[in-house]
Amino acid sequence: MSSKPTIVVLDDFERVAADSADWSTVRSRADLRIHQAPLRGDALLQALVPADAIVLMRDRTPLLAPLIAQLPNLKLVVFTGTRNGALDAKALAARGIPVAHTGWGPNKDATTELTWALILAAQKRITTHDAGLRRGDWRPLRTMLPVLHGQRIGVVGLGEIGGRVAGIARAFGMEVVTWSPNMTAERAEAKGARSVPFDELLATSHIISTHLVMGPATRGLFGATQFAAMRPDAVFVNTSRAGLIDEAALVAALAKGRPGVAALDVFSEEPLPTQHPLLALPNVVLTPHLGFVAEPVFRRFYADVVDTLTAWLAGAPLPRLLPPT
Repeated sequence: MSSKPTIVVLDDFERVAADSADWSTVRSRADLRIHQAPLRGDALLQALVPADAIVLMRDRTPLLAPLIAQLPNLKLVVFTGTRNGALDAKALAARGIPVAHTGWGPNKDATTELTWALILAAQKRITTHDAGLRRGDWRPLRTMLPVLHGQRIGVVGLGEIGGRVAGIARAFGMEVVTWSPNMTAERAEAKGARSVPFDELLATSHIISTHLVMGPATRGLFGATQFAAMRPDAVFVNTSRAGLIDEAALVAALAKGRPGVAALDVFSEEPLPTQHPLLALPNVVLTPHLGFVAEPVFRRFYADVVDTLTAWLAGAPLPRLLPPT
């Protein structure tokens, strides 16, 4: 039986972990196990029970107290990125298990680009026209396509990503309005937007794009009431967090035609189940949580993971430790 510690890397959906960094030192000193398929239930438990160290890809797999309690060998957790809402840091701290994280590459730019890819795909009905051409239907929609110039975009959350989204909107000649729980007129003006009440943003915006951090004040922010207030031609975009919206309410609202279209990159369950009702709706554009998925981002992720694991295996101080809770 090997005396090497076991390191389990989860959720390498992109199949790039092995090639994104130099793992040779880690492999020489540990039993490295990289899982590319999502693991849940018993399969997840079986994969993690031997683990001395676990590497998480952001919050794709929750690591909560009931699961942590079943992992007798666990001595280190590393997650990619700088924030993980699906990690029970208190349960890990209670056992004295350190938690480390990585830095970021240009994820803000990547998410901004995907946001606009979704907006344009929804606005110009790209997926419907592409599918029509492939089945021999030259014009599958009886519609005249709208333009963005002169329209209002409501940016919900004007941080680093929301600010970038707003800047591109101005380049398209759009009017930019914004709201967030702590928005001020001065903050909005500094990024070329105008602060308005949430109700006004919902009722008047053609594009509504959300870029909020999820917390007690924002979880479930978009529900049946908010969707019903939107314009029938509104395009609702979420590349932030699935928990910001009531997904069932969005499905019902899309069936009623308010908003007119949704463009989504994040979902309450990922990977999205094959029978999910969103997949049956014609007025949605969906991507499989690609906002932060970019080569330079993942190279930074895994380089920092290897850096942390190398230090841990050598008994050296760990970089980028999560502060104690």
